[in-house]
Amino acid sequence: MTTFTLTSSDPSISIDPTRILSPIAPEIYSGFTEHMGRCIYGGLYSPGHPLSDANGFRTDVIAAIKELRCPVVRYPGGNFCATYHWLDGVGPVEKRPKRPELAWDGIETNRFGTDEFMKWCEAAETKPYLCLNMGTGTLDEALAWVEYCNGTKDTYYANLRRANGREEPYNVKYWALGNECYGEWQVAQMTKEDYAKKAYQWAKALKLLDPSICLILCGELGYVEWDRHVLGECIKWIDMHSIHAYTADKDHLPNATGPLAAERAIQICASLIDMARIRTGTTSRPKICFDEWNIWDPLRAPGQSGAEESYTLSDALAMGVWCNVFIRQSAYIGMANIAQSVNVISPLMTTDTGLVKQTTWWVYLLFAKYMRGHTLGTHVCCGRYEGRTNPSWIQGTAEIPWLDVAACVEDGWVSLAVVNLGGEEMATEVRGVEVGREVEVYVVTGEELGDRNVEGETKVRIQESRWTAEERFVFKKYSFTMLRWRL
Repeated sequence: MTTFTLTSSDPSISIDPTRILSPIAPEIYSGFTEHMGRCIYGGLYSPGHPLSDANGFRTDVIAAIKELRCPVVRYPGGNFCATYHWLDGVGPVEKRPKRPELAWDGIETNRFGTDEFMKWCEAAETKPYLCLNMGTGTLDEALAWVEYCNGTKDTYYANLRRANGREEPYNVKYWALGNECYGEWQVAQMTKEDYAKKAYQWAKALKLLDPSICLILCGELGYVEWDRHVLGECIKWIDMHSIHAYTADKDHLPNATGPLAAERAIQICASLIDMARIRTGTTSRPKICFDEWNIWDPLRAPGQSGAEESYTLSDALAMGVWCNVFIRQSAYIGMANIAQSVNVISPLMTTDTGLVKQTTWWVYLLFAKYMRGHTLGTHVCCGRYEGRTNPSWIQGTAEIPWLDVAACVEDGWVSLAVVNLGGEEMATEVRGVEVGREVEVYVVTGEELGDRNVEGETKVRIQESRWTAEERFVFKKYSFTMLRWRL
């Protein structure tokens, strides 16, 4: 949590390393892979490519996922889920059917399916999170998928898994009860009432089959009537509540401050969860699963064309604000899944010869490496932005300091993440670090807000230095900075 005082005097950031607030779930650095564009085919999976292993997995992508210490990856979607039938994607590859893919107007070959994804997760040292088809799928089909993945008994689908070459169960913990079932873009869109009735019955049956699984309810934005209703009806059966948000704007400041809408959504959703618990007498408190988030303009990078964003320095600063939101609101977040992990609206892009790490990659990498442990209370004194926001309701609903700040402590190290949103350097007093203490400094910035990283040219990346806290720290204009020091 970060508090704020508006001041026209010299800015300051105060950190108290004893003010430990809430644990940061490692799962906030989870990923998402969907059968969309080049995410699976040409991203994770490229059989015959010089950079692929014997399973057809791109080894450079796996190395990047490992570098992030990504704990969980969501699959197979996304909108793709609403017409996906998992049995099409198991068994001998040559016998798998090709199907029309309705979400993104393609053809699904099913060459990559459940067993391939599980092997990829093992190679990437991450855990699977599967999203059930609540569009054209059935409860029987969902139960069969859980049995295939987790069954240990002498039963049909557990034996089918064994016949397909996997003796031991995969023990998939995380299962989503559909994806964006409220949306007009979904096959078999539902009303909140119909979804709640269906999700209640599915959850009950799935928990009977495997009580150990973590069930994730399909929420919407976190602050709308859909969320209130489905939580009120289903909270006794679910372990997390999913919400989604994407932000983007053509102008820098509305672009970089857009993620503050997600912060308010988390706070409101946490209240809706408590309201549902109080009304129903439910003792457990489900966490929020923010399982789709990123900077994405669907007009700039249409989904039907593969949604390949080219990120700018401004987007990198928006990434910093997004990640700061998750640190500040760690009390409520059980998982967050960046959408997506490779190629599709992703910080990571594959080429024929390797990887392009976009501007947003470097900010996200610093968070994934260092912003773990427990959130620390911080206080910021500086000026604030008072212009246009996207969505417009951010202005007047949330404070927007020029310095967006979050901090954490882990294993005796304090990490302070600061986004300077504005176009002026800010010489800032950093209170809570001893004078003379050596502080590691990591800065992500560029020459222009429109700077991009492309193959062969990395304009925006991490710049490392040291600071001894003997004077004010100068946060560069349009920059993301991480300061780290040992207690």
